[in-house]
Amino acid sequence: MSSTLTPSKSGLSEKPLVTPSQPNLVGEFVQETLALTRRLFIQLQRRPSTLAAGIIQPLMWLILFGALFQNAPQGLFGDRISYGQFLGAGVIVFTAFGGALNAGLPVMFDREFGFLNRLLVAPLASRFSIVMASAIFITTLSLIQTAAIVVMSALLGAGLPNAFGLALVAFIVLLLVLGVTGLSLGLAFALPGHIELIAVIFVTNLPLLFASTALVPLSFMPKWLQVVATLNPLSYAIEPIRYLYLHNDWSFSSIIMQAPFGNVSLGGALLILVGFCTLALISIQPLLRRRLA
Repeated sequence: MSSTLTPSKSGLSEKPLVTPSQPNLVGEFVQETLALTRRLFIQLQRRPSTLAAGIIQPLMWLILFGALFQNAPQGLFGDRISYGQFLGAGVIVFTAFGGALNAGLPVMFDREFGFLNRLLVAPLASRFSIVMASAIFITTLSLIQTAAIVVMSALLGAGLPNAFGLALVAFIVLLLVLGVTGLSLGLAFALPGHIELIAVIFVTNLPLLFASTALVPLSFMPKWLQVVATLNPLSYAIEPIRYLYLHNDWSFSSIIMQAPFGNVSLGGALLILVGFCTLALISIQPLLRRRLA
């Protein structure tokens, strides 16, 4: 508490000077994050084709791939399971993964057009609100896309998990999106321009799709690809969702995948996803601190 001297009849005396209270940094951080998130949604409102394409494309995957493998031999994808039922989990996860992988593009464009520099010199409570806004925006879009795929899958006869199963599906998608979004935002600050970021996205997208269990079961792959698929984080999001779709009596000890190194339970897959998300978010912290300092 600072003080100042004030005159009195007997001379100088000390009178406490009340300093202004500290600003509510948490409230300002939330306000900044909401404002930056609103900006991204305004951009989406001006270009609604982006959201429409993000919903239509996975629905086309469901319809076209489901029809393509409609006459596959019975039992190829499991007992009494149609390919549409098998494919639904893969489409959900890969759509969420693709959207999260693009999360760094808006930040990269802000860098190139100079808007990010304006934010960095603005009196923000925390510059991490820039990153948080992008994460909220991408997560919201991913959940909208997931809801559309779940509804279309149900209309095509794939059924629905129970209420707890649907909540767990949303949780799995959230974990994957947060982890991949963090990596994408880290790349947006590490790479020199959007050309390099788009190149990384193109190089990463399809290999991770085909090196996962999105399109075919693990037993259908050659041995070396089975090993690669079990190292792919996408497989640990696809297989739990697929199991939740096909089994209403699931538990965290249920075996969802027979990997080359042993059986993987539902709870084990969730722990791997939590570890992936945590590792991704921790790994980008030093880079973000340097770039946002």
